[in-house]
Amino acid sequence: MNTASSEKKQIPAVEGLLTWPSEDPRIIASKCKSCGSIRFPKGFICHNPHCKEKEVEEVHLSKHGTLYSYAIQHYPPPPPYHPPDPFVPYGIGWVELPEGIRIAGMMTQCDVKDLRVGLNVEMVIEKIYDDEQGNEVITWKWKPTQGGN
Repeated sequence: MNTASSEKKQIPAVEGLLTWPSEDPRIIASKCKSCGSIRFPKGFICHNPHCKEKEVEEVHLSKHGTLYSYAIQHYPPPPPYHPPDPFVPYGIGWVELPEGIRIAGMMTQCDVKDLRVGLNVEMVIEKIYDDEQGNEVITWKWKPTQGGN
């Protein structure tokens, strides 16, 4: 029996959004070399209509930010997500990063009653479900932190 083929892998839910695999995973965006506009998901040209130059470079965003806004998910998302049974409502947060961009993601390791605008958060990588091959499908989530950004 080949044990290498039976090992569980961690694979991103969507390729190209994270530096993965990585000891220090980051969300990947693009930044205009001329005007500094940041875009997520990354693009191939600057989308700022006022920018004359359109060349962009790949950037890796900060892992710490501030909860800008949030909503509570009261029903399970559709497949392929496999919610716990019974389903537990969770937060979806818009997080403002130091780069000046806001990125949405699931909130984790917190009670939805404790969510509040201005909360310091950190990006973490967590499993969202197991695929048909037994691999862990992962994505970023936002975890409240005690300290500042």
